[in-house]
This record gives sequence, structure tokens and C-alpha cells, in this order.
Amino acid sequence: MAKKKRGLGKGLSALIPDEPKEEIIEEAGEKIVSLDISLIEPNDEQPRRHFDEQSLYELTKSIEAHGVLQPIIVRKKGKGYQIVAGERRWRAAKEAGLKEIPCLVKELEQIKSTEIALIENIQREDLNPIEEALAYNGLMDKYDFTQEEVADIVGKSRSYIANVTRLLNLDERVLEYISTGRLSSGHGRALLSIRDSELQYGTAIKIMEKGLSVRETEKLIKEMKNKKKNKRKNKVQKKKDPILIELEDNLTKVLGTKVQISKGRKKGKIEIEYYSDEDLERILDIISNA
Repeated sequence: MAKKKRGLGKGLSALIPDEPKEEIIEEAGEKIVSLDISLIEPNDEQPRRHFDEQSLYELTKSIEAHGVLQPIIVRKKGKGYQIVAGERRWRAAKEAGLKEIPCLVKELEQIKSTEIALIENIQREDLNPIEEALAYNGLMDKYDFTQEEVADIVGKSRSYIANVTRLLNLDERVLEYISTGRLSSGHGRALLSIRDSELQYGTAIKIMEKGLSVRETEKLIKEMKNKKKNKRKNKVQKKKDPILIELEDNLTKVLGTKVQISKGRKKGKIEIEYYSDEDLERILDIISNA
């Protein structure tokens, strides 16, 4: 059963301003503490980067009416505390004008703190796809974790981690659209096949303007690639010597298969396609009897 302890007296608190006024409940080796909100700072490695203003406003109003019902998780840092999980509640509590906030104090190393913050947000489905990708990438970059190790930490497959972190290769403007929910991670994966950043960005704009689904986006990108391929092919064809084009057409008719002639400065080559051993023999017979 939980054991309550009274906080420090007011006079002593005034003499030691860095010591939080607190009501402590000790249970299972951990402390739930009512801490001075000014002694708490956010974590630079917090995976969540975007806080929806409307959602934060609604939480602020709820806290004004009912208080903070679930403690945030913090760890000791210097003379104050650092948030491990619950930054959104902390922000809303500050907006609501609270002077203190209930906290679960844990003794954690920075790496473990980062892991818990990431897991807590994923379990709540609080992270957008880009925040999630940045968090996974941060664990791999800063702590030299492999994709398999990150997958074990968060309970996902290695391929899931790989697919999520690939999104970070997108143009920064496209990343912002995914962060704010204007595009989905599925749209992002489809856009990864476009290497040119300006074309990628322009396609993202078109997707949003037309309200395309992921499947429609994949179809659009495939059509764009085919169009580009055909355009390139036609461009090469236009540059070709008309005499060579005529020779290709004549040989194609004679041999009954596709023939391409490429010419360099002093030499060139003739490519004759065949589709089976029998087809090859047929072509050789035609050439031999010519």
C-alpha cells in the first residue's frame, strides 16, 4: 500500500528555492511527486516535434477544469527535472496556469530516457510518420543502434523501421506536408521513386490539389515515368541520321525482327533481336541466303 509523506515546510522551502515543494507517494521504488512546473524542462531528444494547436487548446481547457489526471514521467537533471514522457500535458498545464504538476520520477540514463519517450509516444499513436522516422534515425545515429535493435526496442519489424526511415530522403517541403497530415506516409513512399526534388515537390502539390489516393498517386507517377521514357526515346530518334533510320526499317522488314544501328565517329554496330533458338536459325538462314 502506498505510503504518503508530508512535503517540506514553507519556511524551509523559502530558504532552499531549488528544492521542489512536493507531496511524495513512494511505491515500487518510484516516486509520484507534485513538482514546481518551473523546475521541469523538455527533452531535446523528445521524438514528438509537432503539437497540434487545437488539440493542445482542448487539453488545456480540460486541465483547467479537472487538473492533470495522469502524471508525466521525468528524470532528475541537475537542480531540476527533464521530461521523459508527457511534454504535451506539461505544455497544457503551463498554459492552464498550473504552478505544480504530478510527476513520476524515474532514475534513467539519457539513452533509456529516449527509448521510453519513443515507446510511450508510439503506444499512444501520438507521433506523425516523420517524427517517428526522426526518432528511429536518432537512435541509430546517436547510439549506433542497428535497425534490428531499434525494431526490438519498439516492437516493430526491421522492414517497418527501414520503410519509415526511408521517408527522410524526401524533399523537406514534402516532409512538412506529411508531418502536418496533408499527405500520408503512403503518398511519401510513392514519391520516393521521383529523384528530382523539384519534380517531387510539384507532384506532391498536384496530389494535394486533386485529392489523390495513394493508389491514384502510384498510377500518376507510373504514367509520368512512361511519358518521360517515351519522350527521351523520341528525342534520341529525332537526332538519328535519317539514312540510318531508313536502313533500320529496311533490315527490320527483311529479317522480320527489330534491328538497331548505332554509329560512332569511326565505327558502329548493328543489333538484331531474336526471341528463341528457332528464331535465331531463321534469321541466320535469311542472312546466309542473301
